[in-house]
Amino acid sequence: MTEPRTRLRVLVGAAFLMATSAIGPGFLTQTAVFTAQLGASFGFAVLISVLFNLGAQLNIWRVLIAAGVPGQTVANQVLPGLGHAVAVLVALGGLAFNIGNVAGCGLGFEALLGLPVKVGAALSAALAIWIFLSKEAGRAMDRFTQVMGAGMILLTCYVAAASHPPLAEAALRTVVPSRLDVLAIVTIVGGTVGGYITFAGAHRLLDAGIAGPENVGQATRSAGLGIGVATAMRILLFLAALGVVNQGLALDPGNPPASVFRLAAGQLGYRLFGAVMWSAAITSVVGSAYTSVTFVRTLRAGWERHTTALIVGFIVVSTAIFLTVGRPVTVLIVVGALNGLILPVSLGAMLVASQRPALLNGYRHPVALTAAGAVVVLAMAALGGYTLITDIPRLLR
Repeated sequence: MTEPRTRLRVLVGAAFLMATSAIGPGFLTQTAVFTAQLGASFGFAVLISVLFNLGAQLNIWRVLIAAGVPGQTVANQVLPGLGHAVAVLVALGGLAFNIGNVAGCGLGFEALLGLPVKVGAALSAALAIWIFLSKEAGRAMDRFTQVMGAGMILLTCYVAAASHPPLAEAALRTVVPSRLDVLAIVTIVGGTVGGYITFAGAHRLLDAGIAGPENVGQATRSAGLGIGVATAMRILLFLAALGVVNQGLALDPGNPPASVFRLAAGQLGYRLFGAVMWSAAITSVVGSAYTSVTFVRTLRAGWERHTTALIVGFIVVSTAIFLTVGRPVTVLIVVGALNGLILPVSLGAMLVASQRPALLNGYRHPVALTAAGAVVVLAMAALGGYTLITDIPRLLR
C-alpha cells in the first residue's frame, strides 16, 4: 500500500473512530428518553450538541496535531500537573462511559439474538479485546469503526423513514423550542463531545505519525468528516424517535430506543435496533478503551510499552463493573451527564495552549475558533454545574 493510501486510511479511520465514539449506546438511549419527554423540542438539544461539537473538536484536533503530542502533554505544558489531572479525569470518565457502552452491547444482543443482556455484554467485550490483540490493531480498529458506522446510518435511515416524523415541526422546534431541559442538553453534549470523545480522532492521528503544523489542514478535514457522520446519525435517530412519539405511542422504560425501532418498523425494526445498538456500543467500547489508555499510559514511565495490556484491562474492568451493577438505561443517562462535566476542563486547557505558538511549533490558531471554544467551555461549565447539583442525584436515587 502506498503512503498516500495509508495516510488516507488513517485520516478516515480517525474520523470514524471519533464519530462512532460519539454515536454510542448512550446517545441512542438519551435520544429516545428525551424525545419522549420533550417531543420536537429535543431537536434544540441536538442542534446545540452539533454546534458544541464543532467548537470543541476543531479546536482540540488542530491544537494537538500542531503540537504533535497528546492532550495530557499539552495540558502539562500549559500548567505543570494539569495534564495528569486531565488524564485522570478523562480516564475515569472513559471508564464510566465504557460501563454504559458494555451495557449497550448487552441490550443490542438481547434485541438481535435474544441473548441475556449480561451474556451479550461479556461476548462483546471478548470481541473488543480480540480486535486489540490482533497483529495490526490500528488497521483493524480503523476498518471496524468504518463498517459499523456506515451500517448504523443506513439502518437508522430506514427506521426514520418508516416512522414518518413531522419534519416541519421538527425543523421549527429545533430553532424555536417550546420546552427546554438543562439535563437533556448537558447529557447529549456530554455524550457527544465529553471526556475522551473529543480526543479520540486526534490521538489516533498522532499514534499514526500524522503531526505538526503542516498536517493541521488534513486533520481539520478528518475532524469535519467525523462531525458530519455523527451529525447525520443524530438527526436520523431523533427523527425516528419523534415519528414514534408523535403518534402517541409509549416507549418501554426498560429499553427506550428498542421501542422506537419496534414501534416504527415492527419486529424487523426491533431486530434492526439490535444491530444498530450493538454496532454503536461495540465501536464505542473500542474507542473508549483506546482513547482512555492513550491518556493513562503516560502517567508512569514504562506504561507505554504495555498499551495493549492496559486496553485489555480497561475493557475487563468496565465489563466486570457492569455485570455487577446492572441498570443499563440509568447508567447510559448518568455517564453522559458526567462526561459533560469533564469537557470544560479539557477544552479549556487546549484553548490556553492555542494562544502559545511556542507550544505549537509556530502554529497560530484562528481567533474565531478560540472564541467558539470559549463559549463551549463557559456554557458547559455553567450547565454542568447546575446538572451536578440538581439532576444527577435524582437519577441515582
